[in-house]
Amino acid sequence: MSEITGGQVFAVTAGAFAVIIGVNLTMAWKAVSTFPGLEVKNSYVASQEFDRKRAAQEALGWEAVPRYENGVLTIAMTGAGGAPAAVEGFSAMIGRTTERQHDVEPEFAAEGSQFVARVALAKGRWEIRVSARAADGTPFEQRLILTVRG
Repeated sequence: MSEITGGQVFAVTAGAFAVIIGVNLTMAWKAVSTFPGLEVKNSYVASQEFDRKRAAQEALGWEAVPRYENGVLTIAMTGAGGAPAAVEGFSAMIGRTTERQHDVEPEFAAEGSQFVARVALAKGRWEIRVSARAADGTPFEQRLILTVRG
């Protein structure tokens, strides 16, 4: 067995640092390239509206609960006490939290207090952005997390 030389130690150390730097650069590029940019043009105006919208939405007492089974996504919308919510203008965008290329906005059909859409979702964590409106025009917006198991 031969001895380890200084050149070999340098090569291993330089290789390890090259891998670390390469991974860091790749992660930094992915973070910057997938950032969608600003959410709002004027954050002050948005902050003034936030509490008003939240209070109106909470007064509805609605809850959205997703379920995914056999290629069918069901979102149950219930009001206070578990009664069916009187929902108008329902829509939902489904996507990954890290990549926008998987975003879809399927057509939902109302079935009582549930909204049903056929959509193919791969295994993993999905974000669902629900938008609906009450009969009086009060908007309802909520982000739901759905984990699809293999």
